[in-house]
Amino acid sequence: MKEKDRPDLYSGLMTENALAVHELMSSNSLAVQELICGNSMVVQEHSLVSTDHSLIVGQEFPDVETCRRVLKDIAIALHFDLRIVKSDRSRFIAKCAKEGCPWRIHVAKCNGGPTFSIRTLHGEHTCEGVHNFHHQQATVGWVARSVEARVRDNPQYKPKEILQDIREQHGVAVSYMQAWRGKERSLAAVHGTFEDGYRLLPAYCEQIRKTNPGSIALVYATGQENCFHRLFISYRASVYGFLHACRPLLELDRAYLKGKYLGTLFCASALDADDTLFPLAFAIVDVESDENWMWFLSELRKLLGINTDKMPVLTILSERHPSIVEAVETHFPSAFHGFCLRFVSESFREEFKNTKLVNLFWNAVYSLTSAEFEAKVAEMMEVQDVMPWFRQFPPILWAVAYFEGVRYGHLTLGITEVLYNWALEGHELPIVQLMEHIRNQLTIWFVERQNLGSSWTSILVPSAEKIILEAIADSHCYQVLRANKVEFEIVSSERTNIVDIQRHCCSCRRWQIYGIPCAHAAAALLSCGEDVRHYARECFSVNKYLEAYSQSIYPPPDRTHWNEFGDGAEVGGRKADVIIRPPKTRRPPGRPKKKVLRIESLKRPKKVVQCGRCHLLGHSQKKCSMQI
Repeated sequence: MKEKDRPDLYSGLMTENALAVHELMSSNSLAVQELICGNSMVVQEHSLVSTDHSLIVGQEFPDVETCRRVLKDIAIALHFDLRIVKSDRSRFIAKCAKEGCPWRIHVAKCNGGPTFSIRTLHGEHTCEGVHNFHHQQATVGWVARSVEARVRDNPQYKPKEILQDIREQHGVAVSYMQAWRGKERSLAAVHGTFEDGYRLLPAYCEQIRKTNPGSIALVYATGQENCFHRLFISYRASVYGFLHACRPLLELDRAYLKGKYLGTLFCASALDADDTLFPLAFAIVDVESDENWMWFLSELRKLLGINTDKMPVLTILSERHPSIVEAVETHFPSAFHGFCLRFVSESFREEFKNTKLVNLFWNAVYSLTSAEFEAKVAEMMEVQDVMPWFRQFPPILWAVAYFEGVRYGHLTLGITEVLYNWALEGHELPIVQLMEHIRNQLTIWFVERQNLGSSWTSILVPSAEKIILEAIADSHCYQVLRANKVEFEIVSSERTNIVDIQRHCCSCRRWQIYGIPCAHAAAALLSCGEDVRHYARECFSVNKYLEAYSQSIYPPPDRTHWNEFGDGAEVGGRKADVIIRPPKTRRPPGRPKKKVLRIESLKRPKKVVQCGRCHLLGHSQKKCSMQI
């Protein structure tokens, strides 16, 4: 039966028993229930109305806006048009938009108080209601209220999903632009506007310094209008963990923000004992530039300098853009600054577009000695002349055999994917909420990894333990000749290697490069009754892993407790007596271009294994069936 053949659906609307509302709610009208119940809760807080959902003469509302919202929600839920006859500070009069329908309501302000009450109500409908999906009451404001809870939980809620859900739940069609504007309005209601985010930065930095003593949180403005320029944040817990428990290795990278005012997110990240990313410092700048990279590395240098008596000799990995190279040379002149192998390999692949050359390139990358490296380069030269490319990317900046810093086998930027995801997840959020999203992620990581480390019973972390076990398994095929107390000659069918267990080195160079005993060293150590695990670098121990996460990162208090211009609020090291405004840069109109980070591009081609005993491809000495 069609809706127009059922006038009883609209008769007796909102009468004492509210039969129509009850019928709709019981038929999966969850949205109606939430909306009406939500407004009922508002009224209940003021102890002004009973818990049923009917409209009755004498029913009160906290204000005229609440009354308007309740009637609009009911009109949409029951598919009739509402026409406002009068709405001012003292009264609200509305009727059904259909000519001849007697439904009408009159709400007026109560004497001696701010509340409004229903004075007259004609609750019966004689019209057929609205039969299409378009409803006049489904405004942008109504869309915003309808999706606010969902947007709070998922800022990535898309306008396309919003209009689809509204149609399914409410039987109402809204345009894409209505859905987009409704989402923007609900985001502003939940998180504040983008402009509020910049205005709150001085107070936010103050709260970080108060709740996490020893942390650095600085914001800088520029120009006569005090437009946002830079933000730098580093938590004391991260600084302590890096200086006391992480290897002296830093990654530098950035991600472009796609929010209303754009910007760039900088990050310096370390690695913990189990090869997991350990973010150290963050910055958001209005635009990526030589000046801003120089400033970021300057703040990082001061941060490390004030927290340690002796600055460690760092190894730094980046894409070596000229801005980063100049900043590193200025503020970390003694650091070893190498290329990210992902960046180098992509350049090589684009230059030559030859699978055989790419595989030879990766074999050259992982060659442990200069002789092995030169042999692979000679093979590449037989295929194509690669020397012009090598002059552009000197091997001393990326090849394992030549790079002078200690990378512990870590050759690519792991922070790239993390920054990309943070920028993607937070591009709808104001700047304060974006930094809170990152802080919350760090807090979760610290807690989870503290618990994980406490569950380990071994000396070394699992990743190092796995390497040690493989080295021990491979060591059984070697013959060990002891030269003296600390030096050993390790003989195999392929070559002979010299191991010095006191200096922690092997002539194959794997022990020095990776910081964990190689199979030759394992053979020497086992021959004299030593535990191989005790000869791995201390940075791979479970104790160091636990120490890295021994401090906690605390959240700032609720925003209502912030002093926007309190005594501790600062801008660029000075008292915050100015309001920070958004930067001049704005997101261009249209859908932002979305760069897809292809995870498969982060992996090098599979290396072909060659047995050192029988010299056949496809298996190692450990699995060789050839008799010794």
